[in-house]
Amino acid sequence: MNEILIITSYFPPEIGAASNRIFHLAEGLQRKKFNVSVLTPLPNYPTGKVFEGYKKRVKVTSIENDISIHRLWIYASNSKNKLLRLIAMLSYSFSLIWFFIWNKIPKKVIVQSPPLIVAFTCLLFLRSKNRKIILNVSDLWPIAGLELGAFERNFSYRLLENIERFNYKKADLILGQSEEILTHVYSLFPKKNTYLYRNFPNFKYSNNHKEHSLGGKIRIVYAGLLGVAQGVLKLCEELDYSNIELHIYGSGAEQIEIESFIINNPELPIVYHGELTRHELHKVLPQFDIAIIPLLNRIYGSVPSKIFEYAKLGLPILYFGGGEGEMIVRENKLGWIAEAGDYDNLNSTILKIEKNDLNINFKEKIKQTADANFDFEAQLERLAKII
Repeated sequence: MNEILIITSYFPPEIGAASNRIFHLAEGLQRKKFNVSVLTPLPNYPTGKVFEGYKKRVKVTSIENDISIHRLWIYASNSKNKLLRLIAMLSYSFSLIWFFIWNKIPKKVIVQSPPLIVAFTCLLFLRSKNRKIILNVSDLWPIAGLELGAFERNFSYRLLENIERFNYKKADLILGQSEEILTHVYSLFPKKNTYLYRNFPNFKYSNNHKEHSLGGKIRIVYAGLLGVAQGVLKLCEELDYSNIELHIYGSGAEQIEIESFIINNPELPIVYHGELTRHELHKVLPQFDIAIIPLLNRIYGSVPSKIFEYAKLGLPILYFGGGEGEMIVRENKLGWIAEAGDYDNLNSTILKIEKNDLNINFKEKIKQTADANFDFEAQLERLAKII
């Protein structure tokens, strides 16, 4: 049986797209007769605090679904202070180095990037003529950080660019979550081996769609991270509620501000439902009319995984983020597009949505499209053959 090690900064019981993506990859490769092990920090995302049951531990090893999982010490932090975030990444990097020294590392390793520094540590210490290193690139850093306003074009940014190039250069194969990511890699290393590995979901879904009531308002739902990049607070402030109601699920940096906005504007039809597990969300989301996917700014290389998740659920999408995600929604006829960052256009787009279109037949057609075009198992089968 082929041994393979996956090194990631996010893994269940942490929630979110990153942990889900790596979990399904690990589980899928195990089914494909790989002997999979995972290296990850003690769970701490998104709170920035090590979860109960893992505190005051240096290392926790467990066997879950026949996968060996090694959770290593980290100085956990979700602070906006860049120095503290750097210390957190470095602490995990030091734990990885310690693990590399004292443990036998398989001949095949998948490394998640970002964080760039963690990936750099792995590429630096594990590169060998006899080892194949596969770099799984889910976002383009530092470019994404620049577009989000987290970085400026200074010495630190140029240093991160050099680290990014080193990582690409030393990887034997690069998995990109989007065509834009692969285009960027090719611009730096035209002969690099790459593979488009989308963040397709892997779950079974039983139809429990709810027909829209033609006399009622359109029920729009947002579910996910309430972070700065998503701009859900701005969304609450800018939406025209004459024909809609907004339902919100999730947690994150903007949560308190969103809750305060709802309290201070009781006349607006906004409901914050708190945070649910992914399994629980799959039960409630199809009862809504439309799922909105917003991004405060268009981020090059980023394709929100929610596109594939919602399509699999048969939930029409209102996409408000630009880039490659917009192209996927449009080409697959998954819903409606509003111009990124243009709230007037967003409200205009919503007003043009015909309530007659919000029917079970439309939702079933979206689900059929997802089943045909966003097939996790088919994608995994192709990946297993090249790694």
